[in-house]
Amino acid sequence: LDFEKAQEYKELIDAIQHVTQKQQIDFKDLKDRDVFGYYVDKGYISIQAFFLRGGKLLERSFSLQPLFESEEDAFESFIVQYYQAHPYPHEILLPHSYDCEVLKEVLDGKIVQPERGDKLKLVEMVLMNAKKEHEQKFTLTQRKDDNRKIAMHQLSQLLNHDIHRIELFDNSNIQGASAVSAMVKYIDGKAVPKEYRKYKIKTVNGQDDYHSMMEVIERRYKRLLFEKEKLPSLIIVDGGKTQIKAALIVLEKLGLINEINVIGLLKDDRHRTRAIMNSKFEEILIDKKSDLFLLLESMQDEVHRFAITFFKKTHTKNTLTSVLDNIEGLGKNRKRTLLENFESIEDIKHTSVEKLKSLGIPTDVATRVIEHLNKESNNK
Repeated sequence: LDFEKAQEYKELIDAIQHVTQKQQIDFKDLKDRDVFGYYVDKGYISIQAFFLRGGKLLERSFSLQPLFESEEDAFESFIVQYYQAHPYPHEILLPHSYDCEVLKEVLDGKIVQPERGDKLKLVEMVLMNAKKEHEQKFTLTQRKDDNRKIAMHQLSQLLNHDIHRIELFDNSNIQGASAVSAMVKYIDGKAVPKEYRKYKIKTVNGQDDYHSMMEVIERRYKRLLFEKEKLPSLIIVDGGKTQIKAALIVLEKLGLINEINVIGLLKDDRHRTRAIMNSKFEEILIDKKSDLFLLLESMQDEVHRFAITFFKKTHTKNTLTSVLDNIEGLGKNRKRTLLENFESIEDIKHTSVEKLKSLGIPTDVATRVIEHLNKESNNK
């Protein structure tokens, strides 16, 4: 049921078979040719390109993009941009029905619009592939949309509540150090990355998921209430009774206990999604082949990915700041400069004094930084 991954595998298999099987068209003149064609439907244009080198079809390229202009202008723009970064072949083959006068004026390459023979077959293959790929992409998209709708309907029935907006939370830390939390948002089962939020835990010391969850839930929904923004119909926490209870206490405090549902996602020993826990702390098993289970699992993976990514950046910066605190001549502004230009201690260790000097750090301080970090590493 992982249709997107299945499509990737299918395209890979097709490409391997295409390379290994006998070419349908094999030009004896061994010349290089590029072939372009397109197909338009549903407000999108699909552009297919074949690249022949030494007379053999060596590579294919496919592009699907929204159509904001005429299809001819979009096709021309694609080809012009392509040749701004690539050399011209012996011939550029285009469909005979296309008016290529503009391209002939703009491009230095030789443009041919075949009407018969193997070159025409090649153009027809490009046009057929453009249409086929276009239809496959939209079939896949429609299937994913249908699966999301089914999953959201199943979730609404399960919770006896109409669910549209979902916000998921996950905490991340190492024994309480660099504690952060992250929130991802879904509307009708579709992720809305621009609405994702990151939180550094401010009021909790040590490893304390319960109070960390309380802090983040309160900060999030106090803000939404203050700004009169739309509330979610469901909060999903990464965990069981502890995290659910923390969320419920805060929602009660904010007067939202009857406005927002809360569930937790439970994991098995392999850290994989296994069940739901509702606000009454009851476990609900879900068919692992159902659309709902697959959607919830992908949501849990996404919030965990987002939280871990944020945690790694935060922890790296905290560690780097701690080490830099011990270096003479490295004040607040110079430390900020290093944090903005380097991802880790290793990056600074292996840079040059000249590089640090280019960032405005004096020679003696730059030398001291590199020597100190390498000495710290050798002492471990």
